[in-house]
Amino acid sequence: SVSRAIKPFAEPGRPPDWFSQKHCASQYSELLETTETPKRKRGEKGEVVETVEDVIVRKLTAERVEELKKILKETQEKYRQLKKDAELIQAGHMDNRLEELCNEIMM
Repeated sequence: SVSRAIKPFAEPGRPPDWFSQKHCASQYSELLETTETPKRKRGEKGEVVETVEDVIVRKLTAERVEELKKILKETQEKYRQLKKDAELIQAGHMDNRLEELCNEIMM
């Protein structure tokens, strides 16, 4: 059921069997094997003990946040460069490169 639920969020270029139940199960098993099991603490009843699943979720969430920060930074840099280029074009400072820029855009 998880494999079907996450399929719409697939990144381009994934193989067709990436979301098969078998592949998802093997990926989950690998995560369980590579994640350190949290030490159980003796404590009061009702105390929340962190599970392996919690550790995996926290780890993957942190990784995804870092990926998104990197993508955001790259996108902002690209935006700044395009804005700078647009200002130079409007000011007439890039008239000698307009044809070259048009060819780059077309490609």
